[in-house]
Amino acid sequence: MPTSPDDIKMPLTAHLEELRWRLIKALLGIGAAFLLSYQFADVLFAFLTQPLYAAKLLQTADAGHGVNLIGTGVVEAFFTKLKVALIAGIFLSSPVSFYQLWRFVAPGLYPHEKRYALPFVFFASFFFLAGAAFCYALVLPVGYRFFLDQYATIGVRPELRISEYLSFTARMLLAFGVTFELPVITFFLARAGAVTHRTMLGYWRYAVVGIFIAAAVLTPGPDVASQLLMATPLLVLYGASIGVAYVFGRAPTTAPERAHESATA
Repeated sequence: MPTSPDDIKMPLTAHLEELRWRLIKALLGIGAAFLLSYQFADVLFAFLTQPLYAAKLLQTADAGHGVNLIGTGVVEAFFTKLKVALIAGIFLSSPVSFYQLWRFVAPGLYPHEKRYALPFVFFASFFFLAGAAFCYALVLPVGYRFFLDQYATIGVRPELRISEYLSFTARMLLAFGVTFELPVITFFLARAGAVTHRTMLGYWRYAVVGIFIAAAVLTPGPDVASQLLMATPLLVLYGASIGVAYVFGRAPTTAPERAHESATA
């Protein structure tokens, strides 16, 4: 990405100081969302356990053993509510976090590029939440059904600790949220000139193979349906990213044009 005059004037220490303040403000946003979410921790906990209990009902209908969530410590229920509130706080405050990220990179952009602030915050938040929603609605029920079936095959009734269940669920939700940021990441790389739509079209075969390998590794079950469940949205996102690179990619410029851009930045 071409550097603007503001970026040239800022030394490394200034960049680090700016990063520190952006991180502090993002954490303050998460903290405020955490305090708000804690007031509804019971409702949020029921919401997060719904995919597991939906899988339990299906397994019980198939003459399985079912599953129970258990607590094994005196303070585990309290820390569970804190963890639930933190998970909700991260997602609830995502627009603030993405705005702070934008403010950190904005000094390195040209004035005409800084107008993308609101679209960036909106689409980054949208894809982050959409990834988590996709995971919650489709991936987690399939995954928990598979895991519970493994207990049934060995004749063991699963008793799952709530802390372990929430940790696994949070990792999955965050992983899908980050994965769905592919079009937004492509936007930055395209604006920086690091990738073009032609580059992504040229590597589409490798991308498809890589996506299906990742789906086979990350999906909980060996069946093709669960792998397609993860691979399909990734393929769609890759296609959308090609469109993003085509629309927002930086066109090649001549030396006089680059000099004019630097003079007007």
